[in-house]
Parts: sequence; C-alpha cells; structure tokens
Amino acid sequence: MDVRQLEYFVAVAEEGSFTRAAARVHVVQSAVSAAVKILERELGATLLDRNSKRVLLTDAGEALLPKAQAVLDAVVEARDAVAQAQGGLTGTVRLGTLTSVALIDLPALLGEFHRRHPGVLVRTNASTSGSLGLVDLLLDRRLDVSFVSLPGEVPDGIVVDELAHAVMNLVVPEDHPLAARDEVSIADLAGLDFIDSPLGYGNRAVADRAFAAGAVPRRVTVEMADIYTGVDFVRHGLGVVLLPDYVIGSAPGVRTLTVTGADLRWPLGLAWPAGRRPSAATRALIDVVREVFGR
Repeated sequence: MDVRQLEYFVAVAEEGSFTRAAARVHVVQSAVSAAVKILERELGATLLDRNSKRVLLTDAGEALLPKAQAVLDAVVEARDAVAQAQGGLTGTVRLGTLTSVALIDLPALLGEFHRRHPGVLVRTNASTSGSLGLVDLLLDRRLDVSFVSLPGEVPDGIVVDELAHAVMNLVVPEDHPLAARDEVSIADLAGLDFIDSPLGYGNRAVADRAFAAGAVPRRVTVEMADIYTGVDFVRHGLGVVLLPDYVIGSAPGVRTLTVTGADLRWPLGLAWPAGRRPSAATRALIDVVREVFGR
C-alpha cells in the first residue's frame, strides 16, 4: 500500500466517479482504476461497488475512507512543514466563491495572497446551487475553504467566520403603487410578485426567513441565477425584488424603498470543514481574508 493508491481511492470515493477522480489527480482513468485494483488486492477486500451508475463504497471502503483521508492529511502537513522550513509555502487551495457578490474584491484579495505566497496555487469554484451547494462541496472535501452566505444556524460539519453583511432593500418599478414611498413595512409586501434567487442562495434564505418570521405570505414568480439581472427584471414589469445597494446603484426606471420590521441583513462569511485541520496554504489564505476584512 502506498500514498498514491490511497490518494486515488479517496478521489474516486469523494467524486463518485473514476472519470472525475482521474481529472482531479491529473492522470488517465486507467491509472486510477489500476491503482485501486492493486490496493483492493493488497487489502484482500473490494472497496468500491462498480455496478451502479455512481461508484459507491462497500462496507470495507466505508471503513477505509476516513483512515485514508487522515493519512493524506498527515502527508500534506509533512510537506507543509518541510516547505516552511525551507522558507516557502507551497500547495493548492480549492476556494469556493459566490457567483455574484461585491462585498469583496476577489481579484485584489487573491493578488495580495499571490504576492505573499507565490508558490501556492488557488483554484476557484463558483457553485451554481448557491451557498448550500458550496457547503456540500466542503463536506465532501472537494473544497478546502469557501465564501458563503448562511443566515441563521450554521450547518453541521463546518466552521463559519462572518466577515461582513449588506442590507437588502425593496426595488419596484417607478410606476408601482409603492413607488411614491420611501419605506414600507414587510406586512405591506404581502401578495406582491417577487423575483428572487433559487433555493440554496443566501439572499433567498434571508428573504424567506424574514417573511416567515413576520408571518407574511410571499410569492416568488421569477427565479434568477444572477442577482445583477434583478433590476432589469423589475424594470420590465416582472415583479419586485430585494437587493443590496451595491447591486441597485442608480438604475433608471426603478425606485428603492427601505423595508421596516424585518431582518434583511445578507451575511458574507468564510467557511471550512470542522474537525479537520486546514493545510498551511489554506490557513495562510484564511489569514489574508481576515486581514482584508479587519478581523
């Protein structure tokens, strides 16, 4: 048994596919398959069920996976220790990002990180299923750290360091009955047609929680993948939307109103898996993020 065999086995187990595992470890699929077969032969047990559409772990595979992950984590720590002793940090950080958020200048942050740690490769991944999708990737060990928006209770298995928040306001067409007002209560919004992000996105969760807390019914008639299109949807009469100021700007054809009687703070945080020590490269990125946000 060697480290590479364990690495390939863990990749297949976490990805649920030999093809995706091969892409992850940058080798041909046949090499991954051969290494796992050798590992199974050496252990005298079948580790993976290859008969399903998705590769699944057998009981023996389930027993091996956490041990193999712990071995790989120890190898990373050993490499980190040697790299730091030689005066340079190396490695790869898999960073999850939100598809649209302006509370952070990500290129500037990563540029600062690269100037400090040029030997570290950062791979970014924006989930199309929102913050809950990013949490799943963290729990599946497919991300090391991620920006998330998680109002309310933190899901089990992750740690979240809250960095900042934005307050969402109501955007209506300029000819809307509410357009003449500067503020409205959340109760005034019952029965309106709303534009919002799909379930799983942080801004959707903030709005859903606020309306539920006020016992105010809400109807979402249009879902948008990119919040920056929200104002355009409103302008063309498809409904109203809750958005932070940095998205709204000075857009023509719409009016912005403050909503009272509701908690519409949209949080931004940095999350990583609980119960597992981040690599030195990941800890260095966490430190830069905290520094940028004054944490």
